[in-house]
Amino acid sequence: MNWNDRRTVTPTVRRLAACAMVASVGLVVAAQTPSGPPKTGGPYRPSALVELAKLDPTIKLDIRYATANNFVGKPVYPEARAFLQKPAADALLLAHRRLKDKGLGIVVFDAYRPWSITKLFWDITPADKKMFVADPAVGSKHNRGCAVDIGLYDLKTGRIVEMPGAYDEMSERSFVTYTGGTAEQRAHRDLLRNTMEKDGYFFVYPEEWWHYDFKDFREYAVQDIPFSAVK
Repeated sequence: MNWNDRRTVTPTVRRLAACAMVASVGLVVAAQTPSGPPKTGGPYRPSALVELAKLDPTIKLDIRYATANNFVGKPVYPEARAFLQKPAADALLLAHRRLKDKGLGIVVFDAYRPWSITKLFWDITPADKKMFVADPAVGSKHNRGCAVDIGLYDLKTGRIVEMPGAYDEMSERSFVTYTGGTAEQRAHRDLLRNTMEKDGYFFVYPEEWWHYDFKDFREYAVQDIPFSAVK
């Protein structure tokens, strides 16, 4: 499998390769990565995760990690739910409401992510693709409830708007500076970024057009609580 040329590799083949890597690599890398979330830093704000679907029913959910439609090739979440720390959730809702004037809305692919899932992603990702996953020794902003993976969808049709690259695609098409694709796809990507960054609450991760970090992420601890424990 040539992971450097994902343009010619089908999603099915990618999923099979990822599953094979889980089986063959899992026991080896387990000794090379931490066994629990990092405990450094702080003091931190109390966690106040809120469920995005309850804020506005027009925020669309497409939680890929609760399905087999992801780079792991199998569900890693037991439920299709999305959470953010309340200040981040409020800022996302502001951006969503701005987009409504253009007939668009935000679709959420992922938000709060337990640390154990971040470790799984790190363990199965090849070394030359690790720019697309977080190091569990540090923890992800997703683990803090301060990062969200999003796209756009058409409010009338419910269809997800096309971007220059697919969500979770580990290629240059994911970069916010990528100049390929169609003019319309690039315009959608740039509209999403301009809307999300307008008030300074979020900033994009340069290698992933879909990934936005909340400005106060450092004020929250890395967590590994399951969705079922979020109240």
